[in-house]
Amino acid sequence: MSDTMRTVRFHEYGEPADVLRLETAPVPAPGPGRIRVAVHACGLAPADWALCRGLFAGQLPRGIGCDVSGTVDAIGAGVTDVAVGDRVFGTADFANCPSAGASDRAIMDHWFAVPDGLDLTQAAALPMALDTAYLHLTALGLTPGRTILINGAGGTIGFAAVQIALTRGLRVIATAGPTYAQRLRELGAAGTSYGDGVVQRVKAVSDGPVDLVLNTAPVGGALPDLVEIAGGDPRRVLTISDVETAQRLGVRDTFHEAPDLLSHRFEAFPEFARRAADGKFTVPIARTFPLEDWRAAMEISLAGQARGKLLLRP
Repeated sequence: MSDTMRTVRFHEYGEPADVLRLETAPVPAPGPGRIRVAVHACGLAPADWALCRGLFAGQLPRGIGCDVSGTVDAIGAGVTDVAVGDRVFGTADFANCPSAGASDRAIMDHWFAVPDGLDLTQAAALPMALDTAYLHLTALGLTPGRTILINGAGGTIGFAAVQIALTRGLRVIATAGPTYAQRLRELGAAGTSYGDGVVQRVKAVSDGPVDLVLNTAPVGGALPDLVEIAGGDPRRVLTISDVETAQRLGVRDTFHEAPDLLSHRFEAFPEFARRAADGKFTVPIARTFPLEDWRAAMEISLAGQARGKLLLRP
């Protein structure tokens, strides 16, 4: 085994296109409570570009690619739940390691077994979408029989949220563009488009009041309409974006609820990995790129044109 590897990382903060480089670096060793994997695939997300710009700033260099799947090839002290050769998926330890998932090998801080029947590429698409969707739905309350609007359901987080809410017995209305609208309806959601006139369109398909709203769409001015859809009660709306407007309207937001949300982090991973293996849960994959083509994947993501999860394969 080589003692060096390829990795995409940055040595200073700034715009991703300016600071990221594909480099050769030493293969990291897993510390206590960590494992190392030979990476099969890693997912890219807007969070990666925020890290490049200084989110959760810390010691540099750092890597990108928080979502990872692969095969365990080294185990740190105190780890007893996996063995070398096991297939796992989860999150790369981006904060405490000079590289992350966009590498030939990666150190992981949270991992779960990949069930038989689940492809490693599909497994790499799951962590961030599943984690974020489940946490926010839990914060809103997964009460069977209630009606929830998921705005931006064509994105990976929204698409995951629709499936989780349906699994828990909620009635789901999903706003999405044309790419995934039909698939969302096939899952069992009542669908409509987003944008101007959404209040009236939701009323037309809701067959009653909307109890809860989860906004997974990027900043776009939707929050006032979403509050109106929720009967004028901003505390029945939770958003993962546009925190500034959320504060002004009294809408719940990710930033202020993070401490409570994190207490539920990862608890649903085994269940939904099993569902994914059985074909009952998925995060749509838009495209897969070789690691050396990371820049093309980055440009698609930064342009907001992903239309699903973008994955890198070493």
